[in-house]
Amino acid sequence: MHHRLVTLTALALATPVAAQEATVPVPAAITADGVPAIPAALADRVRPYLEARSAGVVDWNPVDRSLLVTTRFANVAQLHTVAQPLAMRRQVTFEADRVSGGSYSKSGDVLVVQKDVGGGEFYQLYTLKDGRLTLLTDGKSRNSLGAWSKDGKLIGYSSTRRNGADTDLYVMDPRDPKTDRMVAQVQGGGWQIADFAPDGTHAVVAKSESIQKSTLYDLDLATGKLTAITDPKAAVAWGGAQYAPDGTLWVTSDKGSDFQRLGTLDPKNGRFTPIANEKRWDVDGFDISDDGRFLVYDLNEAGFTRVKVMDLATKAVRTVDGLPKGVAGGIAIAPWGTIAVTVSGATTPGDAFAIDPETLAVTRWTDSETGGLDAAVNRVPELVTVKSFDGTEVSGFLYRPDPAKFPGRRPLLIDIHGGPEGQEVAGFQGADNYYVNELGIAMFFPNVRGSSGYGKKFVGLDNGPFKREDSVRDIGAFLDRLFADPAIDAAKVGVQGGSYGGYMCYAAAIRYGTRLKGAQCIVAISNFVTFLENTQSYRRDLRRVEYGDERDAKQKAKLIAISPMTHVADLKIPLMVVTGANDPRVPKSEADQMVAAVRANGRQAWHVVAADEGHGFAKKANRDYAFLAALTFWETNLLGPTGRGAAK
Repeated sequence: MHHRLVTLTALALATPVAAQEATVPVPAAITADGVPAIPAALADRVRPYLEARSAGVVDWNPVDRSLLVTTRFANVAQLHTVAQPLAMRRQVTFEADRVSGGSYSKSGDVLVVQKDVGGGEFYQLYTLKDGRLTLLTDGKSRNSLGAWSKDGKLIGYSSTRRNGADTDLYVMDPRDPKTDRMVAQVQGGGWQIADFAPDGTHAVVAKSESIQKSTLYDLDLATGKLTAITDPKAAVAWGGAQYAPDGTLWVTSDKGSDFQRLGTLDPKNGRFTPIANEKRWDVDGFDISDDGRFLVYDLNEAGFTRVKVMDLATKAVRTVDGLPKGVAGGIAIAPWGTIAVTVSGATTPGDAFAIDPETLAVTRWTDSETGGLDAAVNRVPELVTVKSFDGTEVSGFLYRPDPAKFPGRRPLLIDIHGGPEGQEVAGFQGADNYYVNELGIAMFFPNVRGSSGYGKKFVGLDNGPFKREDSVRDIGAFLDRLFADPAIDAAKVGVQGGSYGGYMCYAAAIRYGTRLKGAQCIVAISNFVTFLENTQSYRRDLRRVEYGDERDAKQKAKLIAISPMTHVADLKIPLMVVTGANDPRVPKSEADQMVAAVRANGRQAWHVVAADEGHGFAKKANRDYAFLAALTFWETNLLGPTGRGAAK
């Protein structure tokens, strides 16, 4: 009897273990501190949304006329070639870390690519041949590919090789790395060779000090002499400097305007002449055909893109109408004239399209998978505009669940972009579509003051420590507007964001905690002073212009006063923090100190750390786990015990 009792007791204890729900394995590089086990059933439900991929234009191959794109088939994005429209994507790089940038020489005999290790952003330059990368740079410093000379013999690039902070200017024939030489020693971290003059004796160089201020220089490649083309003291932003075959220098600039206009710049006297005089919005980028017949540019209209083609002889402009609605970029004109562009939209996951410059006919070159899901059912965003506390107009994109599938008031996630000079645009939402389509959670992506795309006055409204919290107050204005929406459940609202959006996530959780259910803050600034002291030296001065200078006593005091760490006792809602251990921008220490302080106050803080990632997760295994952890966090803290917000 005693033996039978022991046996039955053992069985009773063993049964729950045997029947225990299977869980998602934690990837080898991930430390999931405080994160509960994630049910495998959740991963099964989400999996199709995690399997969406995209393809982005990199360059045209001048030899075989294939298109070089970046896409991911395994764990990280790699380079692939596409021989013709909708042909198979043939992988040409096979690295452990992502390879997403590259450029062919004019003749196509050399392909130079740029790659880092583990998300550290200490990029190196390589040549690629037969699936192998051959190192061109020193393997230690941070290097950024600039431009090819017009004859295709030299590449220009910048490097921190000399002292780890200043981005000196170099040229090299990548066919012979021994030709590598510094052509100009500079001070500061924002230098880059933008383009070479047609005769190859000079180059145009850009020095960026902030999103609102940059200077263009002429570089004599023989002597290394830098001569300012534009006024180094003027608060003017210059971009996209490129020479046409006839020697005309084309640029974008906000000189004399609140927006970036496209025009020409006289290298001798610095006179800017707007040509594409768009009245309201920024010209984000452009490219010029090799024969000098036409130019292509993209216009950012409140987060949507229009692609336009300009005849350089007549300056007549035509709009390309055949592209999907969304965001376009990465313009690349082939030597034979075909225009390639990447387009992403609510129903387009990010794909390569080609445009005939004569007829403007559009041809799709890639058709990326969306995990077997019909992308056409994805919700198209609506633009929400409000007046903030001081009358400033701010806006954002709201994705509403299908009201037929999810009637009544719905939970809301507010997702704040980084930068802070970034911009939420109407692109593909990837795995986030699961929240909207399957859980019935609305998602709102605000563009608070300081966001780009709305003019240089707007982008400067948050500059420095004394105006920083005005952008946090913008979130309050959005909350007022969205809480009054009859389709939003004001009792179930959460906030998340990455990088600067991570700071905004912390700040919103502190200031508006009584109105929020939780906060997921990713690679986030928790203390502006320690952030500025510990961010990589090559970018520190650029960030001081935006946030403030911690070396100045008054600014330092204000930076401390507005830092989330200073007010951590007021952070009382559940918190999830996501960190890349190799992050060169926002060091891991920013997350560590916040998590420790929150827990010391007896509050909940989950912490997901990836040992092989930097400023954001690039590897699919890590991204998938972080998304599932976040989904678990929101199912627990936003949807509550009823769980998954299933359709009624």
